Amino acid sequence: MTGMTSSARPFLNRRLAEFGTTIFAEMSALAVATGAINLGQGFPDTDGPEEVREAAVRALRDGRGNQYPPGPGVPELRTAIAGHQLRHYGLSYDPDTEVLVTAGATEAIAASLLALLEPGDEVVALEPYYDSYAASIAMAGGTRVPVTLRPHDGGFRLDLDELRAAVTGRTRLLLVNTPHNPTGTVLTRAELAAIAELAVERDLLVVTDEVYEHLVFDGAEHVPLATFPGMRERTVTIGSAGKTFSFTGWKVGWVTAAPELVRAVRSVKQFLTYVSSGPFQYAVAEALALPDSYFEDFRRSMLARRDILAAGLAEAGFEVFRPAGTYFVTTDIRPLGEKDGFAFCRALPERAGVVAVPNAVFYDDREAGAPFVRFAFCKREEVLREAAQRLRAM
Repeated sequence: MTGMTSSARPFLNRRLAEFGTTIFAEMSALAVATGAINLGQGFPDTDGPEEVREAAVRALRDGRGNQYPPGPGVPELRTAIAGHQLRHYGLSYDPDTEVLVTAGATEAIAASLLALLEPGDEVVALEPYYDSYAASIAMAGGTRVPVTLRPHDGGFRLDLDELRAAVTGRTRLLLVNTPHNPTGTVLTRAELAAIAELAVERDLLVVTDEVYEHLVFDGAEHVPLATFPGMRERTVTIGSAGKTFSFTGWKVGWVTAAPELVRAVRSVKQFLTYVSSGPFQYAVAEALALPDSYFEDFRRSMLARRDILAAGLAEAGFEVFRPAGTYFVTTDIRPLGEKDGFAFCRALPERAGVVAVPNAVFYDDREAGAPFVRFAFCKREEVLREAAQRLRAM
């Protein structure tokens, strides 16, 4: 005993006992310690548009956002988010009652799940899933029910029958992510229509994480779930400036949904961060109004990077699942004679001078994810070429 406390109970709430330090922190620390190229954590190694950065500087200098911004977000940004949804998807939202600005998509996910779930509610989520989903469901006292995307024809596919079978009388909510991290799957219009029908038929709420909405490749199309019949009033859609404009440190995300859903999420959000990112909100408002050419150039630049890394990985002997969206590529390490993604990723910095992330951390069924490893390609082309060269040399 240290004398700190006489309690034998662990300090960490038992709902969160399974969640230690995130794999991203561990792998990023490993990258720093070994000087390896960090393709583990999904952050760009260059900043986004100069005019957006200057807009943040201008807001700081003009004293806009240096004090607490309004709880729902600054009006300029809420108007810009509504404008973005209308311009790109034909979805009309009232900036005053149907838009909420959050501290990144991570807070949007946490606040939505804490608001909408009661202890014991089941959440059906697509596995593998981003680790904050599992933690947020646990914090809310919910039960996660994974539906696993499985390798098929060079990608990962959703089994709609399996999804249907996962819904029970205790299911409250579907948690959908498309474009999907980590697999790079982009759900098709037909798959989304089937999910929408299921949600309407079983009267389920849907939280949909669409932060990679502008990163779809090879003719894939991002279609928001809220555009389908019966979904506008039951869907909480989550977006992020960090992913679209390459300013991940600003932590500006948002929720668009019907007024009663936004009210519920805002009730929780106000007791998490209250508000955040004041001056950055004004800058993101300007970013969202950038011309279509920005979004197309961004997509094209990431496509080129995807192809550099995917080719290098294939030449190094990995089986590569070429992503239709996001800025991650999933690989299978079994052709290299490996089968344990954790051991492989922990050894990779010393072996090849490259850091990746084991996909097993995104699975409840660790065995199902064991042979898969994720690499991020949101880095400069010369960095990706160097990483590919190192992996080939391994």
